[in-house]
Amino acid sequence: MRRPLFALPSWLPVDGYILALVGTVGLAALLPASGVAATLTDGASTGAIALLFFLYGARLSTREAMAGLRHWRLHLTVLACTFAIFPLLGLAARALVPAVLPPTLYTGLLFLCLVPSTIQSSIAFTSMARGNVAAAICAGSFSSLIGIVVTPLLAGLVLHGNGGGGFSADSLLSIVCQLLLPFAAGQLLRRWVGGFLTRHKKVLGYVDRGSILLVVYTAFSAGMVQGIWHQVSPLRLLCLLGVEAVLLALMLTGTWHGSRQLGFDRRDRIAITFAGSKKSLATGLPMAGVLFGAQAGLAVLPLMLFHQMQLMVCAVLAKRFAARADADAEGTETDTGTDMAEVAEAGEAAPIVAGGPLR
Repeated sequence: MRRPLFALPSWLPVDGYILALVGTVGLAALLPASGVAATLTDGASTGAIALLFFLYGARLSTREAMAGLRHWRLHLTVLACTFAIFPLLGLAARALVPAVLPPTLYTGLLFLCLVPSTIQSSIAFTSMARGNVAAAICAGSFSSLIGIVVTPLLAGLVLHGNGGGGFSADSLLSIVCQLLLPFAAGQLLRRWVGGFLTRHKKVLGYVDRGSILLVVYTAFSAGMVQGIWHQVSPLRLLCLLGVEAVLLALMLTGTWHGSRQLGFDRRDRIAITFAGSKKSLATGLPMAGVLFGAQAGLAVLPLMLFHQMQLMVCAVLAKRFAARADADAEGTETDTGTDMAEVAEAGEAAPIVAGGPLR
């Protein structure tokens, strides 16, 4: 079988693409784009963001999303976790400034709390844990779709005065031109380009990830040129990791026990736990490039760290859920085969922790 790009040995608990992102940050630190090169990379990054959201729109199956509406209680629960509970916890973390977190890192932490949930990794973890895969597919899709509008709106409301600057005419125009219009165009053209995207899925996956690497390089280069990295010490980064570990623990615990109190069965609770506790790096990075501009370097750092943390922790949880299901005779071989078939139909069956999907 052909190994995926950026794949690492299965025993190494680090996502290969995260290493590529770290390498890109290192490249920006050593060779930041400046002058004419900065102008070119900024223009290329703008085009890459528009291309990403066009592809997101063209890939999202409207029929699949509409079919999942019948499980509306589950989807509303995931959306509430993603766009209500997460932001409230982010706002509560304001009490940690400046004793624990500097304002620049807090802004990135707050932005992390606003981005949509993941799609691929939520589906794959849900399948591994013997959860409701179909619900995870729809929940992730709804979160990404709604997040195209809700995340910039929330950012304009809560980031004002925290380094985000709120909405301006220019930022609103950038959001419409770089995010909403390409996404809408992808949806409109899906019936004509959907087959092509399916046939060339692997190649376009490289385009996705390469575009995100370009966005990261542009953002971190601008930060290096402006000297913003001198504002953060290693101790502050360790504090950030600690805060994010607490945030992830609260969301995992809250989604698991909260969904039990709401009366969901075990398979639905697994889907809610994984879809409601995670944040999308693939969607968040280009959004940060639009919302923060030259200040995006530090703004995306908390999201990058949180993303790798959630992959590692959720991989362990998924294996434990699966073992418990097998021990209780709830996850039979037939159920497992059905779940994996659903994942394969969604095109999301690639491994995650060792370099698979990252959204």
